[in-house]
Amino acid sequence: MGIRTTTGRAHKAPADSRVTLAHIMSEHDTNLYGTIHGGVVMKLIDDAAAAAAGRHADGPAVTVSVNRMAFLSPVRAGDLLTVHAELERAGRTSMDVAVQVTAERWNASGPTTEVATAQLTFVAIDADGTPRGVPELTTAT
Repeated sequence: MGIRTTTGRAHKAPADSRVTLAHIMSEHDTNLYGTIHGGVVMKLIDDAAAAAAGRHADGPAVTVSVNRMAFLSPVRAGDLLTVHAELERAGRTSMDVAVQVTAERWNASGPTTEVATAQLTFVAIDADGTPRGVPELTTAT
């Protein structure tokens, strides 16, 4: 639940929201070029970012915008994607989540390849879909 401050809002560290999602890519997700559709990767990014925002907000949060999205390297069937998401900013009701995606190539040994990065904004909502407050984000000192 975090530390309370004079603002009355709890504080949480970025690490408290950290989410790691892993997924083996399937040939069912390929496009005509034999690589994975960008939209499939974007869904994994949104899933991980939503989980991170929900952890920080202690409840549901919805995607408001994709502020930045970059595909850095193609993804192929058989690749093991790892999606890392963590809060980088918290407003009164909104949160920005940074996401990095790496791939372990199924047919190659060696280091993982960075395949995508993104930043998304979420808003915490109550049961009626109304925006609600979120904890402040602590910064490293």
